[in-house]
Order: sequence, then structure tokens, then C-alpha cells
Amino acid sequence: MTQVHLKINNMNVTAEAGDTILQAAQKAGIHIPTLCYLKDINKSGACRVCLVEVKKARSLLSACTTPVSEGQEVFTNSERAIEGRRNTVELIMSNHNKNCLSCKRNQNCELQRLCEELGIRDNHFEGEHTASTIDDFSNGIVRDTSKCVLCGRCIETCKKVQGLGILGFENRGFRTIVAPVYNRSFADVDCMQCGQCINACPVGALTEKESLSDVINALNDPNKTVVVQTAPAVRAALGEEFGMPIGTPVTGKMAAALRRCGFDRVYDTNFGADLTIMEEGTELLSRIKNSGVLPMFTSCSPGWIKYIEYEYPDLLPHLSTSKSPHMMFGAIVKSYWAKKKGIDPKDIYVVSIMPCIAKKSEIVIPENKTQDYADVDKVLTTRECARLIKMFGIDFEELPDEEFDPDLLGDYTGAAVIFGTTGGVMEAALRTVKQTLDGKKLEKVDFQACRGMEGVKEAEIDLNGTKIWIAIASSMTATKPLLEDVRAGKSKYTFIEIMGCPGGCINGGGQPIIPSRIKNGKIGYGYKEMRMKALYSEDERQEIRVSSDNPQIQQLYKEYLQEPGSEIAEELLHTSYTAHKRFNIFDK
Repeated sequence: MTQVHLKINNMNVTAEAGDTILQAAQKAGIHIPTLCYLKDINKSGACRVCLVEVKKARSLLSACTTPVSEGQEVFTNSERAIEGRRNTVELIMSNHNKNCLSCKRNQNCELQRLCEELGIRDNHFEGEHTASTIDDFSNGIVRDTSKCVLCGRCIETCKKVQGLGILGFENRGFRTIVAPVYNRSFADVDCMQCGQCINACPVGALTEKESLSDVINALNDPNKTVVVQTAPAVRAALGEEFGMPIGTPVTGKMAAALRRCGFDRVYDTNFGADLTIMEEGTELLSRIKNSGVLPMFTSCSPGWIKYIEYEYPDLLPHLSTSKSPHMMFGAIVKSYWAKKKGIDPKDIYVVSIMPCIAKKSEIVIPENKTQDYADVDKVLTTRECARLIKMFGIDFEELPDEEFDPDLLGDYTGAAVIFGTTGGVMEAALRTVKQTLDGKKLEKVDFQACRGMEGVKEAEIDLNGTKIWIAIASSMTATKPLLEDVRAGKSKYTFIEIMGCPGGCINGGGQPIIPSRIKNGKIGYGYKEMRMKALYSEDERQEIRVSSDNPQIQQLYKEYLQEPGSEIAEELLHTSYTAHKRFNIFDK
């Protein structure tokens, strides 16, 4: 690569040809403020916050779009550059809803941070505001255009990460807003509800639909037995909401905090993950043995499920019919557990703490209901869980580590923990499937080929003499080529794991939002990898690491479900899917 020599703030800097000034500065440890920039996603220069002064240039230039050149002299903190940034941010603020104290992004807002860095205290530009649109009709996402800064990050994230392009700029000039086409609601277009747009938003224009009041009401209802379950990925990220280092596992503190919030039972969705492996693994073996529809797709990610129902409905027979872990857990709580405890299922309120926005939609899908009531009543994201703990005045960092409730549904294996990362479901399934086919305990439970952050991973696996190809994909842009091959009849795979979010649930739309300054300001910085490491470390600490070896799972089948795929298991733990018509922009 050709090297380019330049000066930034009179410091000699070496960059690569093709780098922008922003990239060169970041590599040299020099901070240039940004707003619309999002590494590998958006670098339009539209916001003009990253303005720098370049010697001999007539005007200030945007650092995120201006390439470096030999001998270039750049000043990031000159009086002219700072004044240009201040004017830009003040103009943005002039059309912004300034209800910062009541905003969910308060103290984690990139616009708020810019105002602090630039010392902006007064509003020098006052005038008319763009008309506000509040869209809270979908199950998971709320859009508030009064807070939007028109950075375009959500638009490009939807387009480049999921390949959908649900969002775009609507109207022109001062009336411009970001919205689904024709300013429709998220509920009226084929949105996955993955929430990656929320994580990309630098302000509070896009947020999750909050369910805290409903959960608090249930906790205060003496007639309700409130059961909470926590997804595997939550333990790897919840601590970040309390200032703990990224990737700190907080399993014990999380259990302790939820118990102090007043939940009657505190369980781990990992039990449901082990149960999912029993059903999904058996389904895979049945398809292989009986020449069923292959490759089989995993079905744990509701965002992915919604995507295939709209975009590839002809491939629905390839989906495993197994419900996701938290839905299985809810069904078991309101049947087996309720019977054991002598509680009417209608008096049980199940709350799922999830890293995922799409889970809020999943619980209301008719095909996921076992009876005339929901198996899971409410979903709180990791962020909402943190708000609940703070609201209840609990000092999270000072809590002692406690265990989940051990009765009936308390055991889980290491295989269940890694469900929270891309490749985890595949590895967990292979552990049980291989052990079942080999007829003996696995000597080596780690399937390294399933691990890593690549968009697509593949491997050939030996199952007691039968070799199969597996594939793992996360995000729909990575998944689409696999689907096209299946549609064309060219796929070599037997089993494919698909997760809606890049990196899997550790990077779900409901996880703590990492400010882009941290996320992009350090080259090679991997917040997803750090969360992933937390899950694999807990997997390694577990005494039992194969789902089929979970004694409480074995007890559940012996006492209630009989065997995987039984009639009652089909009723409680499996679902069906519905093809949906893709949204047509000409349908007004």
C-alpha cells in the first residue's frame, strides 16, 4: 500500500493512500468530532460536524470524506475549524427537540456530547421547527422526528446491514424527515424490527417501545406470580449500563438485581435454549434420516423469521418449526411449571429480558400462542432492564453474586450460554447431535469452526461417519447469497444457522448502545468480540456443556414431554410460519 505523509496539527502523520483525513487522524490518536459518520456504513459528510482546516483550501472540509494527500497540512482545532463546528451544531440544535432530561438517550447522546465538547450553552439560532411525527404503532420501534438530526445513519444501516432499505429521506428542504416511504409507520412496512437502526441513531429519534410500566404493574399485582427469564447475551452487556467495562459478565449480579426488583422467580432462558436444542436437533436428525427438506434453517431469531416470511416465503419449509428459547420457556412455565406449583396459568406473568427488539413482536404472533393467552407476556430489552434496576434504586455494582432459582427450570449447560453469539446455536446443536449419533460422551465439545465474527462461516462436520456441510450467517446482507443458492437448488449445506443481527444477539437492537466515538475511534476495537468472549468463558466454566446432559431437561421429558417431537412437545414447543406480501411502494 502506498504511504502518504502529511501533518495534522503540526504533527507528522503517515497514512495509506485512499485514507480520509478522519481515518488518518484516528490512527494517529487525534480526535475529530463526527455525527453522521459511522464506520463502514455512512460517510456522507452531510452533517458537517467533522470540519477541519486544510492549508491552502478555500473553505473548511469534512474530514470523513476528504482524502489525504502528500504534504497536506491539516488543522483540526484551529479557531476557524472550531467556529465552523460550533455553527453547524448550533444550527442542528435550532431544529431539535431539547427535552434532554426526559430522553432515553440522556447522557448517552452524541449530539449532547458534541454540545459539551464545543461548549455550546446558548441557542443563537431560533426559529420554526420541522413538523413532528411520532410513530409508535409497531410492537418494537418508536420514531420521533423532532429529535432526528438527518444524519442518515439509520438509512444506511438498514440498507447495508440488512439489505432492506426500509428508511429513507422524505420531503425536501426544511420539511425533510427520515421515515419509511410516504411517512408510513414501521408497522406498515416489511421491517424486521431488528433494531439495528436504533443502535445506529446518534440521538433519541429511534428508540425501543418501552414496556416498563406494564411490568411494574404486574410486580405490584398481588394476584400475579411474576416469572422473569434472562437471555444468554444479556449477561455479557448489562453491566455496561452501569459503567462497567465492555464484556464484563454479570450473571450473578443480574440474578440478584431482578430478585430485588420483586420477581417471584428468577430463571435463565438458557434452560429454554437447552430445550430448543433437544427439539431442533431431533428435527434435524429426522430430516436427514427421512429425506426431509434440507438445508434446515435455525429459527431462534424473530427478526430473521420476519425477513424470510416477507422476502423468501418460498423457502419457509426449510425453517425449523422449533420456537425460540424464551417462547419455549414461557410455554413450559405456563404448563408443566404451573401444574407443579399449583398455579393457574392465567395468574402467571412471564417477562423476558432480551437483547432483541424483534422479541417484542414475537410474543404477539398468533402461531406462537399455546392457549388463549400469551406464553410470554412482556419483553424488556437489556436497556429497559437497566432502567428498571435504576428506577428501583438498586446499587448494581455492589450487589453480591446470586444464583438463579434452582427449582425445576434452573439448570442449564454451557451449550445454552453460547446461544447469544453468532455460531452458538450451531455449536450447541452439533454437540448434542454428534453425541447422540456417536452414542458416547463427547471428548471434545468445542467446535472452533463455528466461532468468529465473519459474516458467513462454513465447515464440514463428521457425524459418526456421515459428513455434512454447515453454514453460519449473521445479518441479512450476509445471509442473502445463501438463500439465493438454496432457492436455485445449488446449496451444499445440511444445516444453516441464521441470526438477524451482525454478530448475533450480543449485538442485538436492545443491547447497550456503544457511542460511535468509542466504537469507531479506536482501530480494531471490538465490543462484539468482548461480549462474545464473556459468553464463551461462562460456557467453559460450566460443569455440563452438552444440552442433552442437562438433568432437569431429562426430567422434563421423563415427567411431561415424553420425548423430543412428541405430540405434547409439538403442541407446546413448535410453531408454524406465514408468508407475507412484500410492501409495495406504489400501494398508498
